[in-house]
Amino acid sequence: MLTFLALATVAFLGIVPQQSQSIVIYTGWERHALVGSDVRLSCSFFSWRWTSEDVTFSWTYRPDGSRDSISIFHYTGGAAYLDNKGPFRDRVEFVGNPARRDGSIVLKNLDFNDNGTFTCDAKNPPDIVGRPSSVRLLVFETVPIQAGVITGAIIGVVLGLLVLIVVIYYLMRFLVARRVFNLSVSKHGKKKKEGSQQRQGPAASAEPSKASSEKKKQESRKDKK
Repeated sequence: MLTFLALATVAFLGIVPQQSQSIVIYTGWERHALVGSDVRLSCSFFSWRWTSEDVTFSWTYRPDGSRDSISIFHYTGGAAYLDNKGPFRDRVEFVGNPARRDGSIVLKNLDFNDNGTFTCDAKNPPDIVGRPSSVRLLVFETVPIQAGVITGAIIGVVLGLLVLIVVIYYLMRFLVARRVFNLSVSKHGKKKKEGSQQRQGPAASAEPSKASSEKKKQESRKDKK
């Protein structure tokens, strides 16, 4: 009974140790850069808790064709520890802001040998459970056109053709409707003209017959005299 009361008191006072929750880490998917240039590799995370003073960031590098990863950067206790021995010696700069959950770094003076996969891991105690996120770096002599640009151009051309087809379709419908209307008006006018001529025809033929009858009457009168 006493044990139950003690546990209830601890829970009521809110002094039960906090349990860790998952943390979600974000990086880019792929970065392209030129030889001799600098590139920024972004890393951030989402956590339900406030940013801890003990937040940490770690970056590792795995060259293309290799299975082994090497550590190139680590941030902990408010201090940044850079690579002083590996392939990025004196070429890594920390540009992140841990208070804003940003653990980004900059790689300087890139070379073809820098192609590979860079993985960022972050901890925000007590949230320490999370899957690291990776970004692939590709270094070129000249940066190629990305697939997204080509896809966007193709979609734009297809949409433009569809719009053009729709415009032509409605234009043709308008022209056909206009022609049908003109033909209808023309036929109606022709029928009306023919009807008026037919109405005038009997009257015109009646006048000569009336004149001939009058002439015959005059001739018969002359004969009688």
